[in-house]
Amino acid sequence: MLLLVNLLSFSALCYLLYRLRCRGWPLSRQILAGLMAGAVYGVGLQVAWSGRADLLTDTLQWTGIVASGYVSLLRMIIMPLVLVMMVAAVLKMREVADLGKIGGAVVGLLIATTMVAAVVGILVTSAFGLTADSITQGARELASADLLAQRYETVAGLGLPDMLVRFVPANVFYDLTEARPTSIIAVVLFGILFGVAALQVARSEPARGAQIEAFVDTARLVVLRLVHIVMALTPYGILALIGGVVARSDAADILNLLAFVVASYLAIGIMFAVHALLLRVHGMGLRHYFRSVWPVLAFAFTSRSSAASIPLNVETQIDKLQVATPIASLSATLGATIGQNGCAGIYPAMLAVMIAPSMGIDPLAWDFMAGLVGIIAISSFGVAGVGGGATFAALIVLPAMGFPVTVAAVLISIEPLIDMARTALNVNGAMTAGVVTQRWLGASVARD
Repeated sequence: MLLLVNLLSFSALCYLLYRLRCRGWPLSRQILAGLMAGAVYGVGLQVAWSGRADLLTDTLQWTGIVASGYVSLLRMIIMPLVLVMMVAAVLKMREVADLGKIGGAVVGLLIATTMVAAVVGILVTSAFGLTADSITQGARELASADLLAQRYETVAGLGLPDMLVRFVPANVFYDLTEARPTSIIAVVLFGILFGVAALQVARSEPARGAQIEAFVDTARLVVLRLVHIVMALTPYGILALIGGVVARSDAADILNLLAFVVASYLAIGIMFAVHALLLRVHGMGLRHYFRSVWPVLAFAFTSRSSAASIPLNVETQIDKLQVATPIASLSATLGATIGQNGCAGIYPAMLAVMIAPSMGIDPLAWDFMAGLVGIIAISSFGVAGVGGGATFAALIVLPAMGFPVTVAAVLISIEPLIDMARTALNVNGAMTAGVVTQRWLGASVARD
């Protein structure tokens, strides 16, 4: 009976969101309403049933159908969107040289901002005086440390060449199932090569070239319509996602590691300011920008998935920020796997600085900082190659510095709370790279 009450409350909130849609609310306001409703629902569950873990678990299993179903639908359209948009982007560029300019600018911006993020992580951690010894390790964290050590064995033997080789598709149909951590980049490469081949056919046989362009453009319109259909479900998905995150949060864990949480959010906030400065220098109005992108950031925050944010990322860049389709496609897809400011930049830098004093190293020494930033820049290419995420970034960076990896397990209990903001920062970095690249290249790249 209590479970039924919880589910009826959830259904009532879904109906409320539906009524807001019927009243003509724009999607951005619907998403905000879903975010607030989810937070209230999660807090209500935690307060009402703090002593009934079984009831809380059962409730979240049912509401998780909406959350997991929505994320699954988004993941369903990622690969078709990436493939079709890549082929369409190459066909519209006409010249392969333009592809090199766009790709170089986007990747360069992603790596540069990741290096800045690493410096920010170093300075903020030092300012807070955080050290690995100052964090209490409970039984759960020690158990996680053992698991983390086992996971480290899967990446310990991988060098940068091995990681880069994994980006090359051996079987594109296999990668279209998103079976590998590097599947997105593999599909991007296949789409680019397919588009280049289509360009060559169009030059040698103009009639067939026109047919190819018409087919690809039709496929692009169909996929974008599918994106719009799934995007209409975003408020309900965010309601379920944020409700689950809030309901599962452990206040004791958060308070125990509060200094690290605050330091992490401060570092993330500083990087958002760096992005804003970069945008303002290139003539982008910040009010317009953040009003346009905050639904994407809200989804990234709640879903904790840069890859799942790709469809909304691409659509927002093209429709709201006036970024050319080729640039938007490359920045959104590459930004989900390369040069992630939050996961590959801030997090491993903070962990390295926390460990350094116990190793007899001054974390503010120039040689240490330069080495750490350089390793982070290089390893940011390899994060996707070993599964993605901040933990795997730490598994690459810390051993390269000669540091133990088990300290990452200490933070497992609060990982979701910080990872939400890190993911939003990753996605914002990708959109910033797209906007700045558009300003650099300007009219030399076709808009549609």
